[in-house]
Amino acid sequence: MPKREYMVLQYEQSGENINPGPLDPQVREAMIVKYAYLVKRIAGKMAAKLPSSVMLDELISAGCMGLIDAVDKYDPQKEVNLQTYAEYRIRGAILDELRSMDWYSRSMRKKIREIEKAVATVEAREGRPAEDREIAGELGINLDQYYRHLTDIHGTAILSLDEFIRNQDNETMSQKRFQDGVRSLDDPSRNFARQELKQVVAKAITGLSEKEQLVISLYYHDELTLNEIGKVLSLTESRICQIHTMALIKLKNKLKTFYE
Repeated sequence: MPKREYMVLQYEQSGENINPGPLDPQVREAMIVKYAYLVKRIAGKMAAKLPSSVMLDELISAGCMGLIDAVDKYDPQKEVNLQTYAEYRIRGAILDELRSMDWYSRSMRKKIREIEKAVATVEAREGRPAEDREIAGELGINLDQYYRHLTDIHGTAILSLDEFIRNQDNETMSQKRFQDGVRSLDDPSRNFARQELKQVVAKAITGLSEKEQLVISLYYHDELTLNEIGKVLSLTESRICQIHTMALIKLKNKLKTFYE
């Protein structure tokens, strides 16, 4: 085994025997090289779900910073391996970079708020998940216009379930997600809050239409692209984008009460 690989293995397996102090430069470099493949893999998978205007190189650049941060802050004494920690850091860094682009224009934000309000009004009145035609009617537009709104929102914004799920400090799950997860191993209150959030999200998802639930499951659980989901459901990618956008807006409405 090459010397650098051996040094990395020793560091990752050191546990409570690790010596405090700055990381040896050779070990640091070797760890970054060893897990560099994660950046390209994660960035590529995320890019496949984003508009074509997003440059893969930008995601890779952000992911590299996340990997370096992971290596510098990794603690072998925690009950998690470096690869898992690095994956969280890389994904979080890429999401933060996407948010920094702030693709929401003022008019787009207004459009989203109007749809959110229409969904809430219809569901409060009907006592069930709002249907597209009802939301369009509440907005005072026809279905074609409504679908165009959803397509515009999806095409110009980074919409992700991660945006709507925040921890008890009102941070998105990508922000300090890993540290909070590690702390929860020894913190019963955090563990309880995490379990409660899971229940709230699960209940919110059951309030979506069957098709919306299926799209959410295929996109987030099975990690299919919107194009692949369209082929599975025999629908166009544009229609899947609309369903995905509407599902997230509905979930955001349902999760608001949990945080408030």
